Amino acid sequence: MNPTPAFFSYVEQLEQRHLADLRFSDVTRALRALSSAYVERRESAIADHKVLDGAGKRAAFALYYGPLHYLLIQHIVRELGVSLKPGVVVDLGCGTGVAGAAIASLTTPPLDVVGFDTHPWTLAEARFTYKAFGLRSDVRRAHAAKTRFPGNTSMIVAAFVVNELTDKDRHSLLENLIRHRGTGDSSRHVLIVEPISQRISPWWDDWAAEFMKRGGRADTWKARVDTPPPVKRLAKASGLRPEMLTARSLFI
Repeated sequence: MNPTPAFFSYVEQLEQRHLADLRFSDVTRALRALSSAYVERRESAIADHKVLDGAGKRAAFALYYGPLHYLLIQHIVRELGVSLKPGVVVDLGCGTGVAGAAIASLTTPPLDVVGFDTHPWTLAEARFTYKAFGLRSDVRRAHAAKTRFPGNTSMIVAAFVVNELTDKDRHSLLENLIRHRGTGDSSRHVLIVEPISQRISPWWDDWAAEFMKRGGRADTWKARVDTPPPVKRLAKASGLRPEMLTARSLFI
């Protein structure tokens, strides 16, 4: 994987943005707390909306996980051999916007991107991300399970968000994706990316069956990445090892 100059420029801008008012030690401490929340207290932290409570955790989320998820999503899409047609990338539960940016940036000229999320901070961060990559974008406050897709949608991506939904919303999202995927020349690519842990995604097999029944595929990924310097420093200080990224995906 060879990151582009635009990616390194984005990482530099992230540093300037999030370390302007925080010390590196503050972000390191927040990253440890964030990692613990996702691994050890995931359900309660997400339910109580405490994953991104505070500037330190938000900076850690953007500076550490943002670049890694960007590289991972690009790796997956390239390995899948996806041929993207002109249109819009829909970034469901967009977070900081890296999944949509990673996909939209793969074409020349790049695709437009529309990001949907419910958290005010992530909406602002997604706008920053899309702008940093020079993408034409629209960011809207909307729930991932209740989103209406633009008519010119080329690809729908939901990265690390389906596991955070309630069972009811997850079922609604699956129905929505299947109903609006389209057929023939009007069909849309759909990509779901989730952590590799089966424990946090007991619904995975059911979703995989629905995708494969319609000609899709399910994959497990291990991607070795060259992490940018800020991520390396944060990882070393926090005791994390981001050199090998893992994920599971569903694609149709």
